[in-house]
Amino acid sequence: MSSRAGHTDRVDHELVDAAAHVARTRCRGDRHTVVAAARARDGRIVTGVNAYHFTGGPCAELVVIGAAAAQGVYERSAIVAVGDRERGVIPPCGRCRQALLDYFPGIDVIVPAGGGAQVRAVPIGELLPVSYVWGDHQLPE
Repeated sequence: MSSRAGHTDRVDHELVDAAAHVARTRCRGDRHTVVAAARARDGRIVTGVNAYHFTGGPCAELVVIGAAAAQGVYERSAIVAVGDRERGVIPPCGRCRQALLDYFPGIDVIVPAGGGAQVRAVPIGELLPVSYVWGDHQLPE
């Protein structure tokens, strides 16, 4: 499945390809089925793999937030999640959308567009219209 079919100009194809490569080569079994890749403002790509467990577990997008912080990457411009077994780009769940909005309100999220392998990049705020922003509701110290 090509990540370049039906794309918009804002789609970071290298980011999609990086996540797809890790999904093909590192996801094995039911515990690791989704890879997220994030683009740092300095150009680096950081990847993370979900850690599924029957008690819950972090999605790949949350893992990549922590992995990037461990590498000193705090500002990100784009993120994408790709499923294993050639499932292609998948949208973030509600919890991940909220975390991405709170941590990176200016980030673009690459999501499916239409059918097949079409993708598009959208600002995180468009994935959570009329959203609650945690930082906006904190009391001043």
